[in-house]
Amino acid sequence: MEIYMELFPVQDSFLLRYSPLGYLAEGMISLNPSGGIHIGEIREDIRSFPIIFSAINERKAKYCTGLEYLKQMSIKYPIPSNLNSFVVVPIFFNSIVFGYICSTEFEENAKIDDQLLLTFTLYGKEVGKEIIGRNYDKGIQFLSRRELEVMRRISLGESTKEMSESMAISELTINQYAKTAIKKLGAKNRSHAVGELFRKGIL
Repeated sequence: MEIYMELFPVQDSFLLRYSPLGYLAEGMISLNPSGGIHIGEIREDIRSFPIIFSAINERKAKYCTGLEYLKQMSIKYPIPSNLNSFVVVPIFFNSIVFGYICSTEFEENAKIDDQLLLTFTLYGKEVGKEIIGRNYDKGIQFLSRRELEVMRRISLGESTKEMSESMAISELTINQYAKTAIKKLGAKNRSHAVGELFRKGIL
C-alpha cells in the first residue's frame, strides 16, 4: 500500500480482501500520511456498492465523484463527510479477484482520467500476480493450468455449472479436470485436494 500511495496521486488507501462466497469484502488496513489503522470492522456485501461490484466483475479500476459518489458509499467506511471522490482498484490474478484498494482523497489538481485508471488496473493485476502467481507457477509443475484453475475455483466455492459458464467449457470437462487433479494430489475428494493445495502453499 505504501508503494501504491507513492506511485499514484492519492492521499489515502483502504485495503480489503474479497471472497465471491456471499460477495463478501472484509476490511484489512487503512493507510494515510499519519499512519495505518486496522479496519476489520468493515464487512460488506459488495453488491450494495455498484462501483465496487462493477470493478470486480470487469477487473478494471473505477472512479466516481460528486452525487454518484454519495450513492456508492456506506456509513461503515471511516471516511470524512467532506470528501466526494472514490476510486476502487481490484487486485486479481487471471480471472480471480481476491481483494481491492479504495482511495477517497487525492492530491491537489490530480486528474483521474482513463489512462490513469488503466494504470491503476495494471497495478492491481501486478500485485495479484506477485501475491498468487509465484505459488500458481509452482503448482504447474504437477498440475496443468486448467486443473489448477478448476481447483482454485472449487476452493472459492464455485459450482461445476458456474465454472463451465465462466470458463466456456463443458461440465464434463470441468469434472475431468477435477478428477485428474485429485488423483495427482493423492487426495480422496475435492475438499481433500483443496486442503492439500493450501497445505503446499499453492492456494
